[in-house]
Amino acid sequence: MTNISYECYALGESAIVVQLGTRIDPTIHEQIRQLAAYIEANSFPGYREMVTAYTTITIYYDSFAVYTDQANTGSHTGLLPYERVLSYIQATIREFEQKDMTVFHEPHRVVEIPVCYGGLYGPDLEEVAFYHGISAEEVIHRHTSQVYPVYMIGFAPGFPYLGGMDERIATPRKKVPRERIPAGSVGIGGSQTGIYSLETPGGWNLIGRTPLALFQPKASNPTLLNVGDRVRFVPITGEQYDQQAERDELNEL
Repeated sequence: MTNISYECYALGESAIVVQLGTRIDPTIHEQIRQLAAYIEANSFPGYREMVTAYTTITIYYDSFAVYTDQANTGSHTGLLPYERVLSYIQATIREFEQKDMTVFHEPHRVVEIPVCYGGLYGPDLEEVAFYHGISAEEVIHRHTSQVYPVYMIGFAPGFPYLGGMDERIATPRKKVPRERIPAGSVGIGGSQTGIYSLETPGGWNLIGRTPLALFQPKASNPTLLNVGDRVRFVPITGEQYDQQAERDELNEL
């Protein structure tokens, strides 16, 4: 049996948010991961998709399909689509709480991300090291010593929000953001680290870059990382970076 604390509220006319907390927390993350899988496995007519975040699950649905289903099945009792979906979600959560959730627990996939640190690929590495009064090698050591859970995907397609970074290398965002950050750049922003999946503006401190493509729109699974994965950063040389990038280009041909 699992006991969870939550609240539900509408997000417009075609979405409901289930909020399980107000802080970034591994336990809440696991509850969100498991509850989302359970709701999706027991979806309702009109269900479209869901988006998980640090503390919430947002469930999107087709209001007209919900209304039509309750009319066709004779279950129409004057409830608005939102009210019917809310009732369903609350009932599903009650069922979820009665289950042995080890049945729904999927092992975490660990994805190794090769990163070339410093130099052209990590122009802010020395600055981060200076900020903390340590060597660049120590920044790399602390950054690669953690295994990072993927809490959510957002900001840009395939961009992972990672937890678990060593607080000893937490560094404030840059006062003046860059207008263009290359795809694959690994950065530190405050107490978070992440990987830019596309070339975008950004204000994080760039400490390295990976040759892996985090977002491939033509692939059957366009994002390299998914919520629930674990990331391990592995340092590589500039030569290894170039070799990996060249292999990936050939594979795309």
